[in-house]
Amino acid sequence: MPASFSQPVEIPLWLAWLGGLLAAWALISLTLWPLVRGHFRRRALLLVERMNERLKLRIPTYKMANREALIGRLVADPRLLEAMNEEQRATGESAAVIARKVERYAREIVPAFRPYLYFRVGSWLARAVARSLYRVRLGHADAGTMAVTDPQASVVFVMNHRSNMDYILLAHLAADQVALSYAVGEWAQVWPVSQIVRALGAFFVRRGSGNALYRRVLERYVQLATEGGIVQVVYPEGGLTRDGHLRPPKLGLLDYMARAFDPTGPRDLVFVPVAVNYDRVLEDRNLLSELDPQAPRLSKGQTVARLLGWIWRNLRLRLRGGWYRFGYAVVNVGQAVSLRSYAAARGIDFRTLPRDERVARVEALAQELMRAVGAIVPVVPAALLARVFVEAGDRALDDLGWKAAAETLLERLESAGAQIYVPRRDRAYALEAGLRTLTLRRLIRAQPDGTLLADPAPENARVLRYYANSIDHLLPPLAQVAPDPA
Repeated sequence: MPASFSQPVEIPLWLAWLGGLLAAWALISLTLWPLVRGHFRRRALLLVERMNERLKLRIPTYKMANREALIGRLVADPRLLEAMNEEQRATGESAAVIARKVERYAREIVPAFRPYLYFRVGSWLARAVARSLYRVRLGHADAGTMAVTDPQASVVFVMNHRSNMDYILLAHLAADQVALSYAVGEWAQVWPVSQIVRALGAFFVRRGSGNALYRRVLERYVQLATEGGIVQVVYPEGGLTRDGHLRPPKLGLLDYMARAFDPTGPRDLVFVPVAVNYDRVLEDRNLLSELDPQAPRLSKGQTVARLLGWIWRNLRLRLRGGWYRFGYAVVNVGQAVSLRSYAAARGIDFRTLPRDERVARVEALAQELMRAVGAIVPVVPAALLARVFVEAGDRALDDLGWKAAAETLLERLESAGAQIYVPRRDRAYALEAGLRTLTLRRLIRAQPDGTLLADPAPENARVLRYYANSIDHLLPPLAQVAPDPA
């Protein structure tokens, strides 16, 4: 008997389940997901509109663009296409292979800014973390910096780099002023940190990469972001200070920005110096160990285990009521530097300069910006007292002696124009707070007769000098201490 279309057809149960799942996925991806995505996109745009009414520096349209659109614009950029042609001539690789490389680099670099995550989650988390660990203070802020900044200008905060907390601290303090975009290194290229960091507006940088094509992709992203008005934070030192001193500036990102800057264009490029200092840097001993070639190098697993152990010890102290915050974390903001005015005063256009001259000019700009940052590094209580006991050397100081030395040091700093943070506007309290921070860490120990002495153990002496070094550049040359022993 011939088969009829009305007869049932038997299929395996697993195939029926698979077909149902595929149908459900098609329904969600083609109908429900676009509706949900559109709903949250509209909510995000409304949030940005509300935030722009409060922020001193508005969130630019470029920052809100779809990530795929940003990647497409970057990959199709005419200057980058020229770089791809140069790469093809130099390596002999096919255009398709080079195009895939460029797209991979672009996807690695370009952020995916999410306003809700930044303002609702990120800002709250930054505030909670910063305030739970430190007494966070905004110290000196140049009165005219934000007032005179052209609202159409591209603003770049130029900051010294002492701790990975710098990102969190500045994001917390600037939450009601601006949405920031950071350059972050390879440490954040792990799941799920990379997704979170990218959603907060950060872009990834392979520090020290020798790949010319990658550098061209990074260069064009930075230039397009700057032209688009995205507020960025750069660390000219190129990494965390290892010994407490300011490091010489590296030119990478600053050179990218300067070489594409049009002094007659609609947007000025304004650099705002920012300086931070801490009573305690969480990574201080790890950073110092990197200077010792004999120190054992920890694996990633050991580093994570040490971090978890540190968190556990501090949680136990907090539960027992014996935990203290890590002192003061102070941020100072200096006077803005307009690149348009800077270039006009010197009669230069970075775009037209020969390479060697441009690099020299950018280096002079970087040095000037770092001097501006260095001049406003906050003198915090722990750094002040660390300097007192480093200068004392192996001499024990009684109560009157260390206080007199601290007052003398304060006078020297004031005469040099340093920005001294005095909590509660009470010098006596500031000195006691700094001493407490150092004694709790056993960097200073009490003698049987009640006098105080810097702990002679080499590892503690290096830590004490690390904090003293943070204000070393603020003092006249005659006050500088001897270099660290080999």
